[in-house]
Amino acid sequence: MSKIAMKTPLVEMDGDEMTRIIWKMIKDILLLPYIDLKTEYYDLGLVHRNETNDQVTFDSAEATKKYGVAVKCATITPNAARMPEYNLKEMWKSPNGTIRAILDGTVFRTPILVKGITPYIPTWTKPITIARHAYGDVYKNTEMQISKKGKAELVFTDEDGNETRELIHEFKGSGIIQGIHNRDDSISSFARACFNFALDTKQDLWFATKDTISKKYDHRFKDIFQEIYEKEYKARFEEAGIEYFYTLIDDAVARVIRSEGGYIWACKNYDGDVMSDMVATAYGSLAMMTSVLVSPDGVYEYEAAHGTVQRHYYKHLKGEKTSTNSVATIFAWSGALRKRGELDGLSELEAFADKLERATIKTIEDGVMTGDLAALSTLENKKSVDTETFLREVNIRLEQML
Repeated sequence: MSKIAMKTPLVEMDGDEMTRIIWKMIKDILLLPYIDLKTEYYDLGLVHRNETNDQVTFDSAEATKKYGVAVKCATITPNAARMPEYNLKEMWKSPNGTIRAILDGTVFRTPILVKGITPYIPTWTKPITIARHAYGDVYKNTEMQISKKGKAELVFTDEDGNETRELIHEFKGSGIIQGIHNRDDSISSFARACFNFALDTKQDLWFATKDTISKKYDHRFKDIFQEIYEKEYKARFEEAGIEYFYTLIDDAVARVIRSEGGYIWACKNYDGDVMSDMVATAYGSLAMMTSVLVSPDGVYEYEAAHGTVQRHYYKHLKGEKTSTNSVATIFAWSGALRKRGELDGLSELEAFADKLERATIKTIEDGVMTGDLAALSTLENKKSVDTETFLREVNIRLEQML
């Protein structure tokens, strides 16, 4: 069969460690034999980010704004231990945080459900989508370590030079300070992205913060969501038969645990980071979680929700076979290809993406899976296979579907 043609490139952001190895395997085994793949390539591996003083991350985000669709491999956000390991010039910031700030997007993360893997919360029969604000909070923070007695203040100087001050704390000795911020326009973009996604998927939308404690910061999120909902979305939600409501985040956690799933849970940046990991783990595995960043002007960046699988990478470097779950990375590619096909009017590319996902799920439901899923699956005739064997098994089923 002839390869599926593409009109517009995807922005391809390569990554680090074991996911970088899997990235190439997926392309070689599942994509290049069937698609005349067009990508604009950016190497976001830590080595190249260090060589370019992280400029490559900014360039990849700008390219995403230009072409409209990107697919990203998992990347390292370095800590102190990574500094000597990679001989880094500095402790570079999270590439995801940089890209999200430039695109001003919202991250939607949804678990991939398969037969044989029962969520740890048995009532969860439908997927829960986490909508995570992708700007500000601790990801754009300023921190200071205090070494002696003194006064810490929050100071705002307006454009006319007038100062507004709030006391943070009178220190009697050493301590720490953290300053975080957000912007009304970014919160508004977050709200509209959540409302639009809820309408598109016809699911209820919850938004949760801690406004009873954070009476200005968190309350501002709550107020903006409510204002936009009342003015722009209430009638459309009622017509669609779906609901929006606000609740405290601790109440939301209790509701989530008792629910059957099937809704969107919108969270601030850090809350969404933590809760998406919790939801993914409760459904079975972080490697079974899709993730897409959606900007207010319709730009999409697809990625896996998990990290670079460092432990498996070190085994790989020793020549050992690994049984690393590649499903979320496959779905990052399928999501990006489907969106590219949708935007360019390429139904054949959209259909390929659908079949790639079905082939992946069928492989697992046929009992062929990586070690993490084999430990969870209740299927009787299951077998654990290594990373490459799993991808080749997916390809067998993909060929049959094509």
